[in-house]
Amino acid sequence: MSFLSKAIIAVLPLLSVACINDNDEPAWSLTSGERLPQFTITMNDGSTLTTDDLSGQTSVIVLFSTSCSDCRAALPDIQAAYDGWGNEVKFICISREESAPAIEAYWEENHYTLPYSAQTTRKIYSLFATSGIPRIYVAGEDLIIKEVYSPEDL
Repeated sequence: MSFLSKAIIAVLPLLSVACINDNDEPAWSLTSGERLPQFTITMNDGSTLTTDDLSGQTSVIVLFSTSCSDCRAALPDIQAAYDGWGNEVKFICISREESAPAIEAYWEENHYTLPYSAQTTRKIYSLFATSGIPRIYVAGEDLIIKEVYSPEDL
């Protein structure tokens, strides 16, 4: 594992806040050692991103909603991490059931530059977990999840 991967894994717990578990479903989640699921998303700049595009670099995938108070509390710290490491690490924020206009307005209001993918359903989210946000996945260059930060862990 590269120094940068180790640094991100060490710092992310400091950036995290208590998370919500928003329903009575079991809080299933992908765990460390598992491969990232196959997905294709459209990013806020119109580009398409697939799981395979993340190969060869450390990635931080954040599942969120701007209507979640814990997500709103965590996003400034995630933005700060992106500001510091965004050239070396691929940061991707993926919404859970939220429209692009809602996220865009929130991003503008808070001066965020984090790349995001607006998902109006739970289709992508459900590849990672069944409940609880924010969720943060740190994956290595080999697409294997190195660390997961979830409601149960924080």
